[in-house]
Amino acid sequence: MGDALGFRPDVAVRCRDYAIGCIGAGMIMAECHLAAYKEAGFPVTAIASRTQERAAKIAARWGIPTVHDTPHALIEDARIAIIDLAFPPDQQPALIRHALTQPHIKAILAQKPLALSLAEAIALRDEAKAAGKILSVNQNMRFDQSMRVLKQIIDGDELGDIVFAQIDMHAIPHWQPFLANYDRLTLANMSVHHLDVLRYLFGDPDEITTQTRKDPRTRFDHADGITVSTLRFPSGLLAVSIEDVWSGPHQEGYRDDQHIGWRVEGLAGTAKGTIGWPTGTASTLRYASTRTTDGQWREPSWETMWFPGAFIGVMEQLQYAVKSGDDPVLSVADNVKTMALVEAGYRSIAEGRTVKLSEIAIN
Repeated sequence: MGDALGFRPDVAVRCRDYAIGCIGAGMIMAECHLAAYKEAGFPVTAIASRTQERAAKIAARWGIPTVHDTPHALIEDARIAIIDLAFPPDQQPALIRHALTQPHIKAILAQKPLALSLAEAIALRDEAKAAGKILSVNQNMRFDQSMRVLKQIIDGDELGDIVFAQIDMHAIPHWQPFLANYDRLTLANMSVHHLDVLRYLFGDPDEITTQTRKDPRTRFDHADGITVSTLRFPSGLLAVSIEDVWSGPHQEGYRDDQHIGWRVEGLAGTAKGTIGWPTGTASTLRYASTRTTDGQWREPSWETMWFPGAFIGVMEQLQYAVKSGDDPVLSVADNVKTMALVEAGYRSIAEGRTVKLSEIAIN
């Protein structure tokens, strides 16, 4: 699990004990969740989706023994301990609430965004706590290999106090058709990855300023297309998150350069790298430190990739939380803070100003 420099880009699987029931049979489930679970040896007992025929096809591909007619029937299957949801955010809350009533369900993994509003996310957090169930949210960018190694470098104080950070995305998402029915697009469904991982790396910011324009490629009506958010942290750190979902014409004969880059600068060093998702390659990282590398650049390496490797980490942290009784790494309580940051970004757009996180109530 480690690389030649002693970093741990991927998690070690500590628990595979709890049967999983998967709800959803789209791309993210078929190509990421189930591929990861097969590689890690997590037991998938059943699957269901809105279309039984689609669920049966995915079950045959991945060797899943049971196909339920409906998501509700799967949730009521007494063999299942963990529900893995990959459903649109307007439909997740009802399924989560049904799972919370089932005595055999120990934990639920929901997609991000958890719900369409911060108020709904807060309600789900509180209802899960009252039911004594674990609710976790699939913020899988925290398990991207470059982000995990960057976190280890920061926690080891190799870069010193952090001065500036940036995530710079120029890539075209595959927007799911159901998003056309919502009034929120990029900030809620793509920026949420970057805003969450900035919280993971640096803690909670004090304030956010977000600006946006429509994306010329996205044909359905939307308010937020291309987005740029600036975050200020209590330490003085400035961080910028850019989601350029246009990224160029992307037409026949045009050689585009879709990519995601990131950079972190500290008083004692710099780290920079790429996220491999747009090109289907492994993420990368290079860093130099006056404290640990004599100012020379080092480049940890790995062969695993965010998709599907990060999804091993997401399910592993939940399996282990059920076994240990500890909170999951990706707890719903922590995710509500990410949802609050997204909400503050939308308020910044609407009101044309910097929004302090203290303005967003989550208690």
